[in-house]
Amino acid sequence: MKNSVDTPFLILVSILVVFGLLIFTSAALGLLARGGGVTFSSVATKQVLLGLLFGGVALTAISHIDYRKWRTWTPYLFGFALILTGLTLTQFGLSLKGASRWLAIGSFSFQPQEILKFASVAFLAALYAANIRAIGTFRASILPLIGVVGSASLLLLLQPNTAAVVIICGACAAMLFAAGGRVSYLVAIFAIGVLVVGMLALERPYLRARFETFIHPSQDALGSGFQVQQSLIAVGSGGVWGRGFGQSIEKFSYLPEPIGDSIFAVAGEEFGFVGSTALVLLFAAFVLLGLRIAARAPDAFGSLLVVGLVTLIAGQSFINIASSIGILPLSGEPLIFVSHGGTALAIALAEVGVILSVSRRMRPAG
Repeated sequence: MKNSVDTPFLILVSILVVFGLLIFTSAALGLLARGGGVTFSSVATKQVLLGLLFGGVALTAISHIDYRKWRTWTPYLFGFALILTGLTLTQFGLSLKGASRWLAIGSFSFQPQEILKFASVAFLAALYAANIRAIGTFRASILPLIGVVGSASLLLLLQPNTAAVVIICGACAAMLFAAGGRVSYLVAIFAIGVLVVGMLALERPYLRARFETFIHPSQDALGSGFQVQQSLIAVGSGGVWGRGFGQSIEKFSYLPEPIGDSIFAVAGEEFGFVGSTALVLLFAAFVLLGLRIAARAPDAFGSLLVVGLVTLIAGQSFINIASSIGILPLSGEPLIFVSHGGTALAIALAEVGVILSVSRRMRPAG
């Protein structure tokens, strides 16, 4: 049994982090031409110190911890994550743009939802691994899913944060599929998920507006459809090879959230079709190499844990990319390793550490 991490996977993540830092730095320079109290130095400091530095330390430390210990820790971690997420709905929470998704400690703020995503995946992986022989039954497959996803979703929907619920559901459904769950159960989960999102869209104006903009993006080009329209203009103006690093025009005054929701558009404008396609392919390779580790994991828990974490990271990233080019409604989910968000980056690197820990114990190929 090997004792070193999977080198190709580690190299790939390193490339994503470096490429992501370049794109983020360029996109953040657009803040220099804007007001609003947000400065390049403030967002860069949080991204580098909280995201890269803390996340890199977490990756290194966690990759040396036997991943099987997480199986014992998951119930406590899940409970802790629920408490932290619940605190966002109290006086300890920080509300921005109509959502209470942050906890503030002095000048420091973070999003507990990122911890809850990881904890939900890890806890469900432990539950499924413990009942792997009976995974075809409703009791062993659907009841744990309802318990974990249901409790996490309740708090997230109160924030409100529909996109995070969709991400968790997708990762947990992927684990159920990998565990050998019935296809009929997966189809039912998908149908129920579509129904619930549809009902929420009818009830919540902001969510309904996103779907209406997705269906008719040019109907209100200067209002609700402005972000999508400007993202498409930025991506299209990049052409095949792009304007060049740092040469985006849209990021200075046209693109809303150039370091967040619209950061892929900045990448498309500066690096063109070739560069943006390369970024998509890097994430596709992340999925393939991650699933390779899952397939060779020594036990069911390690395999399901990797499947869940890979789906969690790649799912958020592909949703961000798809929403930037109008394939999906705007979600607010980060482009992992690239978008602004120190919490998301730090937790993602910690999750990579868990995957690398599993890779240390992979079974030989063949």
